Amino acid sequence: MSLRYRNPNEPAMSDAEDMPVAKIRHRRWRSVFAAIYSGRILVSLYKTVINKKQILRSLSYIAVEIHDDTSSDDHLPSLCVDQKILTEVVREKSLETLGKLGGVKQIAARLETDEKDGISAKEADLAHRIDVFGANRYQKPPTKSFLSFVFEASKDTTIIILLACAILSLGFGIKQHGIKNGWYDGGSIIFAVFLVVAVSALSNFKQNRQFEKLSNESSDIRVEVVRDGRRQAISVFEVVVGDIVCLKIGDQIPADGLILDGHSLKVDESSMTGESDHVEINGINNPFVLSGTKVMDGFGSMLVTSVGMNTAWGEMMSSINRELDEETPLQARLNKLTSFIGKIGLAVALLVLAVLLFRYFTGNTKDDKGNTEYIRGKTKRDSIMNSVLDIISAAITIVVVAIPEGLPLAVTLTLAYSMKQMMADHAMVRKLSACETMGSATTICTDKTGTLTLNEMKVTEFWLGKESIKDSSYSEIAPNVHELLKQGIALNTTATVYKPNSRSLPEISGSPTEKAILSWAVLDLGMNLDDPKKNYELIQVEAFNSEKKRSGVLIRRKSKSDDAHIHWKGAAEMIVAMCSQYYDRSGTVKAMDDEERKQIGNIIQNMAAKSLRCIAFAHTKIPEDNEQVLEESRLTLLGLVGLKDPCRPGVRMAVKSCIDAGVNIKMITGDNIFTAKAIAIECGILELHEDMNEAVVEGVQFRNYTSEERMEKINKIRVMARSSPFDKLLMVQCLKQNGQVVAVTGDGTNDAPALKEADIGLSMGIQGTEVAKESSDIVILDDNFTSVVTVLRWGRCVFNNIQKFIQFQLTVNIAALVINFVAATSSGEVPLTAVQLLWVNLIMDTCGALALATERPTNDLMTKPPVGRSKPLISNIMWRNLITQALYQVAILLTLQFRGKAIFGVDEKVKNTLIFNTFVLCQVFNEFNARELEKKNIFQGLHKNKLFLVIIGITIIVQAGMVEFLTRFANTQRLNWGQWGACIGIAALSWPLGWLVKLIPV
Repeated sequence: MSLRYRNPNEPAMSDAEDMPVAKIRHRRWRSVFAAIYSGRILVSLYKTVINKKQILRSLSYIAVEIHDDTSSDDHLPSLCVDQKILTEVVREKSLETLGKLGGVKQIAARLETDEKDGISAKEADLAHRIDVFGANRYQKPPTKSFLSFVFEASKDTTIIILLACAILSLGFGIKQHGIKNGWYDGGSIIFAVFLVVAVSALSNFKQNRQFEKLSNESSDIRVEVVRDGRRQAISVFEVVVGDIVCLKIGDQIPADGLILDGHSLKVDESSMTGESDHVEINGINNPFVLSGTKVMDGFGSMLVTSVGMNTAWGEMMSSINRELDEETPLQARLNKLTSFIGKIGLAVALLVLAVLLFRYFTGNTKDDKGNTEYIRGKTKRDSIMNSVLDIISAAITIVVVAIPEGLPLAVTLTLAYSMKQMMADHAMVRKLSACETMGSATTICTDKTGTLTLNEMKVTEFWLGKESIKDSSYSEIAPNVHELLKQGIALNTTATVYKPNSRSLPEISGSPTEKAILSWAVLDLGMNLDDPKKNYELIQVEAFNSEKKRSGVLIRRKSKSDDAHIHWKGAAEMIVAMCSQYYDRSGTVKAMDDEERKQIGNIIQNMAAKSLRCIAFAHTKIPEDNEQVLEESRLTLLGLVGLKDPCRPGVRMAVKSCIDAGVNIKMITGDNIFTAKAIAIECGILELHEDMNEAVVEGVQFRNYTSEERMEKINKIRVMARSSPFDKLLMVQCLKQNGQVVAVTGDGTNDAPALKEADIGLSMGIQGTEVAKESSDIVILDDNFTSVVTVLRWGRCVFNNIQKFIQFQLTVNIAALVINFVAATSSGEVPLTAVQLLWVNLIMDTCGALALATERPTNDLMTKPPVGRSKPLISNIMWRNLITQALYQVAILLTLQFRGKAIFGVDEKVKNTLIFNTFVLCQVFNEFNARELEKKNIFQGLHKNKLFLVIIGITIIVQAGMVEFLTRFANTQRLNWGQWGACIGIAALSWPLGWLVKLIPV
């Protein structure tokens, strides 16, 4: 139903006349219901006006339009709330305005949100809410177009000078030889420059799109909402106004809203307000929560009042463009190398320019017919200008070839390719530099639960006092103990049980530990966990966190004044330490003396030695007249449960491959020392014969070491048990001080400092909180340690691929510079023209980068020690390989330059074509050599890199076309089969040469 003003000339509405009696009666009942409902709305509006003490102009009449829906299923919520008011209430945190609107519960009613069951999950309902209030998305700044990348590629100084020379050459050529023959030289250079710019722009455009796609995926977080009484995880983009969102430690708040209920809820609003202090959220003084802020403590549920662009976060994010062209440390090092080589190239080019100009103006150069090119007073000005432009173009082209601008491109390509492949291997890169830094990692500090283990917990043991209760004996548990356990399990938890009907299986949502305990209680003990929630109210809650390792509740029966009950749950030895009594099997309370405490301690140790996580339940009663606070002493132990979390398949092999690769694995866990040892031995982090005293420590022990002791023992420690987030941070700091490159895994909010401090922070995609993910560099999507090892392999692969490309490119640089310089100074001619050098530049930069930067990681990478942070980019092995190949190419090409005509019996133009063809083919064959820096078999795994083979094929086809068909464009002469055979034979000798040189030790 909706209300609107009726126009004066609008006829009164009437029911349809031709309708069956049954339908008319049905409609009459609906009309009566609608009239009553609209009357209630009018009364509500009237009260609002009276409360505001405002007098509105009375309306002469209104029309009530009643939608006659044939089915109540099609009913859409009226949503009679102004979005602007909702937005202002939360943004301004106005309790006064909230009070005038009737409070949080009244707003929920107006949004047709049930406080317990949430909103309807029907598509029509959700779509209607999006139509009225908008979607939970913010407008992003427009992405860069392809033309902007073309413009950026064209801004290069050398390209601009080359284009200017080409245009002048085109003008003078047409003026001197006519448009039919005069456009070739200048036009060829323009086309070649255009090709280089287009390929470079296309490559950068594609990588930018790839990074944007990954950025969008990283912003698509999962949130838990309640719809139709069912708790379910949805995308943050699917949240609508009226949704009830469940909040827990580490969550990022997905929209603006109001707290419905919460316990110990504290929020970090620094992203919005800049204030670092955590803000306490409660339903009395501060029920307002802002989108983009993070839950740092406690849990609760919120009512969404504004989404997307109606939130302050949405407005802020729409004006921020994520920096996708972040410069990584490796790119910075390569830019320095590029600049250094470019300076050498510029010096050579200036020298060549000076020599060529001197020889030309002194009459020492001849044209194709053997005539002197320049005769003072006789040569025409146009001819002089054309010759000078040719010389300048040749010199500038040497600079273009000399500057290895393909190096940064190769890094971008290999990072983009690696990021895409890592995504397929369950790792999402949030920070580019992490890809390459991971290749240098020397130590990985890993969590246990969910990373080394499956995170699929199940209760396998239950102890009452000192007696183990088997599955078949659960029915014999004393009623008083059974009732107290039911209270403790049902009320001291953040998990929920959803059961649509009596015949369906319960759906349990929450953390793996909570799910295991609730599943055991419902399925094995046959508990109905809804009863305690109906009969008891929560007075005080202390939420679980990784420092305290326990949670507690203070409860009281709703129906009558009664004693309050306190329930604690948490790490077994910590809860037992708070107890002075325990329940036995019969339900009798017994005192816990030192001997009893020791026996219970042994039970805990034995369970831990079987890799079980031990959780204890404790209870006490507080008389009504006593102070209502959570007691932490003189408790009665209710029972112990042992939860089994099996190791992940393949984790032992993954740990072994890390150790073989020279990477140390340290396990940091909150579990007790016996569980930690058992899991570490099972995973291969510890060996049975090792000295456990040095290899295994507890967090408190590590914390209490002096700085000198920590630095002395840090490399020997393999397992840290009962650790706090501070202990993990301290471990990372000590390892970095010791010169290690540290990778850390984390999933909790309190892990954020360690994730930020580490060289590479690895958060968990499934169990990880949004705070942890934001603090990390890489998100492990499947929470699996094997994926961490995959990231390590890819990190090493990135560095290895860059080294391959550097070796390939520097070989071409050295050969091209030496040949042009020697030829220019000795004969006054440059054997490789501007167009030919631009083609070589294209092969060398873009094509070479694509071919070599997309090699997949091999198993050999995991047999070498980590690459140090300060290790030079060009290793001794690379110098050996590239100098050998460059010297071979220079020797062959200079022989052709000075003796080519005599050897092959050809003219000058054919000789220059032979030099060009041999030079290009040498690069093609050398590209195979560059695939392996050390191994002699350069063809291993070649079939797996299809892109490499495609690029080689395209290069050979285009080269053949330039020599045989594009003779005018490329300034070449067609070669016969014998000459082609000679070129291929000379170039192919680089393969055996590469094999032989690898026998030389370095």
